[in-house]
Amino acid sequence: MSPAQREIITEITPLSDKDCFYFIDRYKDRFNYPIHRHEDYELNFVGDAAGASRVVGDSVCEIGPLDLVLVGHNIEHCWEQGKCSSPKIHEMTLQFSKKLFGDTFLSKNQMAPIKELLERSGNGIAFSHNDILRVYHLLDELTKTPDNFQRMLLLMRILYELANSTESVQLSSSSFAQAPTRTDSRRVLKVQEYIDNNYKDEIRLSDLADLVGMTPTAFSRFFKLRTGRHVSEYIIDVRLGHATRALVDSTHSISEISFECGFNNISYFNRIFKKRKGCSPKEFRELYKRNRLLV
Repeated sequence: MSPAQREIITEITPLSDKDCFYFIDRYKDRFNYPIHRHEDYELNFVGDAAGASRVVGDSVCEIGPLDLVLVGHNIEHCWEQGKCSSPKIHEMTLQFSKKLFGDTFLSKNQMAPIKELLERSGNGIAFSHNDILRVYHLLDELTKTPDNFQRMLLLMRILYELANSTESVQLSSSSFAQAPTRTDSRRVLKVQEYIDNNYKDEIRLSDLADLVGMTPTAFSRFFKLRTGRHVSEYIIDVRLGHATRALVDSTHSISEISFECGFNNISYFNRIFKKRKGCSPKEFRELYKRNRLLV
């Protein structure tokens, strides 16, 4: 592990082997905990903090009055003060072990939505305003219910409600989060694996089409239909994910990272990075650098 990697806090959560989950409901006047990661899943609600900045992997964005995010194990995350001026920020944090349900339990048909939700959380998931309103009363109930068994049932209800959301969005790119690619199409998976292994090099549409035995035109339509993105957009996202990871984990210059990740024009790299990430590569690196704490 490089020195840069060691500077990201690896938090040891309060969970013991005998605990199902850890939950805290609190109010505070500012965000001051640096970027960190941990082995456990975390569902984090933030209220009355409009203007704060949320960082999950290589996703950086300003939040509204209500924010709810599920992060999987070992993906970097934090909330920054940003433009938030609220003197009373409401935060509810729920953490549970990746071993809580177990593979056998999650393999049951009835648990399929929750299993998929937990798999997706490796990239971080943000939920919509409607999703938050649907589960807020359940989170609030956790603070008021004295019975631990009922609390466990509430946790499962919350996860099930969120698993059935049609408005949630993935936050971090898979190449930054180092999360596995998920698709139900073997042809798409084959192409995605090829792109992930060859993102540093020139990738031709004709080569990808040949890989799955299709014409370039047919393959372009097929890929867009299955993934919701054009092939060129997907390749850019993969390259940007690897570039943002290199910005965090290495001391290489931005120019070096640009060329190492398949961008052969530094001006284009800076322009597309800012367009997709909302900040320049230098600003992104500084964001992580100022939030680091050597441990």
